[in-house]
Amino acid sequence: MMRRRPLMRAAAVGGVAYYAGKKGQQSRDAEADQNAQIAELQAQQAQPQYAPPPPAAAAPGVGSDAMVTELTNLKSLLDQGILTQAEFDMQKQKLLAGS
Repeated sequence: MMRRRPLMRAAAVGGVAYYAGKKGQQSRDAEADQNAQIAELQAQQAQPQYAPPPPAAAAPGVGSDAMVTELTNLKSLLDQGILTQAEFDMQKQKLLAGS
């Protein structure tokens, strides 16, 4: 009977060591996955979402057909999602201001 206790203790120590090693590897794997996801997100953020709109052509006179055409083109770009509402408003103000 004296022999069983050292064997049982060795088995318990071995089992605990195995479990600790397994959990350590799982946490290292989880950290590596998290780092890969962070790197992927940073790479996506570094890429531009869309190209900025081209600068508006020289503003035509107030009420001219060219201004109406330009405003119509800007509205279609807004509807397609190419321009944001803020960009649309900025370009519209430039056209209406005549600059």
